[in-house]
Amino acid sequence: MRALVVYCHPDPASFSAAVRDRVLAHLQTAGAEIRLHDLYAQGFEPCLSQSEWRGYLDSPANRAPVADAVGDLEWCDTLIFVYPTWWYGLPAMLKGWLDRVLLPDIAFLMPDGVNQTIRPGLGRITRMGVFTTCGASRWLTFLVGAPGKRTLLRGVRLICARGCKTAYAAHYLMDSSTPDSRAAHLDRVGRAMDRLIGRRANRREATA
Repeated sequence: MRALVVYCHPDPASFSAAVRDRVLAHLQTAGAEIRLHDLYAQGFEPCLSQSEWRGYLDSPANRAPVADAVGDLEWCDTLIFVYPTWWYGLPAMLKGWLDRVLLPDIAFLMPDGVNQTIRPGLGRITRMGVFTTCGASRWLTFLVGAPGKRTLLRGVRLICARGCKTAYAAHYLMDSSTPDSRAAHLDRVGRAMDRLIGRRANRREATA
């Protein structure tokens, strides 16, 4: 198993960091190879520049500004996102990662003379995990439509392998969370990770 974990939070002491560490611990127990992208710590530039926009379809030159991130995306078979939900969606830093790294001929194939629609390019990714925190309640998040969750678990998943396995866990009402609620959520994250990576799969991969 080759797991790319994309982590997005500006505060190293945040609860999101605890969620990230729980995710990493389960991957390590499973014997996975892991690459971590801590977007704030790395100083990732989320804005798509004018030159990148103009060269967006120029493959493979389009990957040069984000070559390391693209290389890790092409390497992994498991993609995991850990982030806080802000205004019901993805933080700008994480949205910018999607804008700049999920490029044509890497994440998807553009329409051509034969195909009229975009086609998936991440067929090697067979597992996706999404772990977040929300200030709003579950009900209000559902009412608004959870655009961040939909972007990843619908939009990005559609360009991954057919039948890509997913896991999702959100701590709602984060602003009124308690030590007990946070501990319970970390347990939910652990169970979701176990379902995503599977202990049977761990044994198979260990003997492969």
